[in-house]
Amino acid sequence: MQDFRELIMKRKRNEKMALATTMIVLAAAVSIAQSGWSSKRIGSGGKDLNAVYFIDSKEGWVAGDGGFVSHTQDGGATWVERPIGTEHSINDIYFVGKNSGFVLAGGSIFATDDGGHTWRESYRFSPAEFEGATPELYSLRFNGKKRGWVVGSLSRGDVVVNSILAITRDGGATWQVLLAPTKQELIHIDFVDEKRGWIVGANGAILHTNDAGETWTRQKSDVTVTLYHVDFRNEKQGWTAGERGTILTTNNGGVVWSKVTSPVSTTLLSVQFVNENEGWIVGRGGIILRSGDGGRIWVEQESNTKRNLYALFMTKKSGWAVGSDGLILRYER
Repeated sequence: MQDFRELIMKRKRNEKMALATTMIVLAAAVSIAQSGWSSKRIGSGGKDLNAVYFIDSKEGWVAGDGGFVSHTQDGGATWVERPIGTEHSINDIYFVGKNSGFVLAGGSIFATDDGGHTWRESYRFSPAEFEGATPELYSLRFNGKKRGWVVGSLSRGDVVVNSILAITRDGGATWQVLLAPTKQELIHIDFVDEKRGWIVGANGAILHTNDAGETWTRQKSDVTVTLYHVDFRNEKQGWTAGERGTILTTNNGGVVWSKVTSPVSTTLLSVQFVNENEGWIVGRGGIILRSGDGGRIWVEQESNTKRNLYALFMTKKSGWAVGSDGLILRYER
C-alpha cells in the first residue's frame, strides 16, 4: 500500500511538473507571437518613406518623397500629415530635443522650433555656390547644442562631381561649406560624442574626426561599394552597411575595418545597435537582419514584405522601419 501511495504521489508530482513545463512553453510561444514586426501603410499617396525619427516611445516622425512628412503622438497607431512647404524628396529628419527639428530636402534645410507644428526653410544651398552643380543633402547630425553637420553631394546631370560637408555653429541659422578629403558622394554621418564622428559614402568612403570636426581624415574600408549608413555605440565599436550585402565592423574606432559575413547580397541601407550586443539592419526587398552577439553573426528576420526598407529607428523595447509606398513596419518585443 505504501508503495502504491508513493507511486500515486510521484505521478502527481510528474503531472504538475509536466503542466508547469507546458505552461512555460505556451507562455514562451505567446511571447514570441506577440513580438516581431507588423506592417502599416499611411496615406502618403504612394510615396516612398525615406526617413524615420522618434523622440520617445510615443512621438515620432516619418518623411519621404514629394516633401511628405507625417507625425504620430501615440506610438504609430495614428499619423497626421504635417506639410513643410516643399515638393522635393526628403532624405533625413532629425530632432535636437523635443522642439527643435530639421528636415533635409534637395539642397534645402527646413527647421521647426515648436515641435513640428510649423516648419520654415531655414537655409538653402544654391547651385551658384558650386559653379552650377546641383546640391543634394542626405544626412544631418548635431554634436553639440549649436554645432551641427550636413553631408551630401554635388551633381551635374546624373553624374556626381563632388561631395558636400557643411557645419553650423549657430544652431542651423547659417552653414559653412568645408573642404572634405574626398569627392565621393557622402551619404550618412554619425557622432558618438561631441568630438568623435564618422561619415560614409560612395566607393567605400569612410571619414573620421576626433576633434569635433575641425579636421576629417579618411579611413581605409578595403571595399569599393557604396556605404549607406554608419552607427557607433561608443568611441571604439561601430558598424557600416551598404551595397551587395556589405557589413563592416570596427572595434578600434575605425583604425581597422573588417568585413562581416552577410547572409544576403541585397543592398543594405540602415544599421542601428540598441546596445553592445543587439543590432538591426534593413535593406532592399524587405530585408531585415538581426544580430544578438555584437554584430559577429547576422540572421535574416521575417518582414512579410518585399518592399524596399530605407530607414530604421530602434529603441530597447520597440522599433520602426520605413520604406516603399508609405510602408511602416513596427517592432514590439
